Amino acid sequence: MKPRNLSLPQALFSAEQVREIDRYAIEEKGINGFELMRKAARFCFHTLIRKAPNTTHIIVLCGSGNNAGDGYIIAGLAKKRLLDVEVYYLAEPNLLKGDAKCAYEYCLSADVNCQLYSPGVITNKKMTNRNKAKKNEKYDSTLIVDALLGTGLNSEIKGRYLDAIIEANASSYPTLSVDIPSGLSANTGQIYGTSIKATWTSTFIGLKIGLFTGEGRNYSGDIFYNNLDVPDELISLQKPIATRLNIHQLLSSIRPRPISTHKGQCGHTLIIGGDHGFGGAVLMAAESAARMGSGLTSVATQMEHCSALLTRCPEVMVKGIQNASDLEPLLSSADVIVIGPGLGQSEWSEQVLLAALKFSKPMVIDADALNLLSKKQAELKMPNHKASDLHILTPHPGEAARLLGISTSDIQKDRLKTIKALQQKWGGHVLLKGSGSLICHPKADIKLCSFGNSGMASAGMGDVLSGMIGGILAQGFTPAFSLELAVCLHAKAADLAAEQSGQRGLLATDLLPFARILINKLCTSED
Repeated sequence: MKPRNLSLPQALFSAEQVREIDRYAIEEKGINGFELMRKAARFCFHTLIRKAPNTTHIIVLCGSGNNAGDGYIIAGLAKKRLLDVEVYYLAEPNLLKGDAKCAYEYCLSADVNCQLYSPGVITNKKMTNRNKAKKNEKYDSTLIVDALLGTGLNSEIKGRYLDAIIEANASSYPTLSVDIPSGLSANTGQIYGTSIKATWTSTFIGLKIGLFTGEGRNYSGDIFYNNLDVPDELISLQKPIATRLNIHQLLSSIRPRPISTHKGQCGHTLIIGGDHGFGGAVLMAAESAARMGSGLTSVATQMEHCSALLTRCPEVMVKGIQNASDLEPLLSSADVIVIGPGLGQSEWSEQVLLAALKFSKPMVIDADALNLLSKKQAELKMPNHKASDLHILTPHPGEAARLLGISTSDIQKDRLKTIKALQQKWGGHVLLKGSGSLICHPKADIKLCSFGNSGMASAGMGDVLSGMIGGILAQGFTPAFSLELAVCLHAKAADLAAEQSGQRGLLATDLLPFARILINKLCTSED
């Protein structure tokens, strides 16, 4: 389930930063820790009642520490609302300390039944079919509260915790996770073996970046946030490690064109690519650039693709090139270069890429252009790349792995670390595609896009995006702004297209009508 982002802050933090805010609020500002825990638990309880008002039976899974404390208070609140409540603990309550111990005592005072977890208690595997039927009649709406593991998790889940998570996921019950789904890294979005697949996640004080990137978006469900009345000035003491992009803010910079505007004032985008057999990629990129408002859009490609491109999109100027010499006049006249869609990795591909890199112009480098850079770094090294503010690199995890000389699994284990490493090595503005796409600018300013859906797992999506970036860039916007806006428009357009016709079978070019509507601000959109 895709997380909803309504009413959520833009700032994203690490688990350590949020814990430091919490510590400072308690130790330096005298805010009562148990009261913070009570507020967190009340927010969770109100969230589940609001989202599942017919709930009659709540199963609370408690681990250790403050996350368990939240769970025990939720159980007590539910019991006082006359709901049937069962608590299954995986860490002995008599080992709890501080606020968590007080929470357990509160739970006992509410006369909640607390038992040691054993496999089968959630899905009732040990019950007879007759008893199961009776229980299902009594509990017409059951909900699980996940208070097993908090934001400090940093190792593989084992033992009873593993059993409990697997069993909870195997049940048909909706699940509310407290602060973060158990098993999900708050810092990276990595899964430590397995994770609770939450229906909802209620999170507090600061948004954890792991909820929004990598596997986090698969497991967090709808996200709800509360600052627990911690003053904003305390939260602002920590500098966010990333910021969620806000499409409204970005679109506010798109001004209406003067009536006298002509095409020469709207930029010239040159798309380079389409080696033998790969003509579709440059076509999609070119059409995307034109739909974003590029005044002139040209394609430099293999001669065999010219007729097909002109037939599909006669508004695009197409030039068949045999070598780098044929390309140079086009490079000289273009305002923006997009290179990589369908480029291939042949000698022709290398020649045209090397020719393009000699021009100090805004450039989007994508697909096979990235693969060539990773294979032939010495010959194709971008000039003064660490000082350049003109290049935009747009790798997916596989391309990023090749650019850094590591595995794709290494990329996905820590996407934040990856994008910093990519920017440091290659310079310019870097986009790491994927669920919760990340952007890193030259001054290590990191942005995250929280739009998009699994329907985007289809061929050509990257080609459409590279063309969109180039088309916006050609109109005189900065590389940073063009990249951020294009990524948001691309992902949000995919969401709108999926809402209309579903995710399966979503094609890359299906996004273009929606992206055009968005850039012209003809519809509203969630931030």
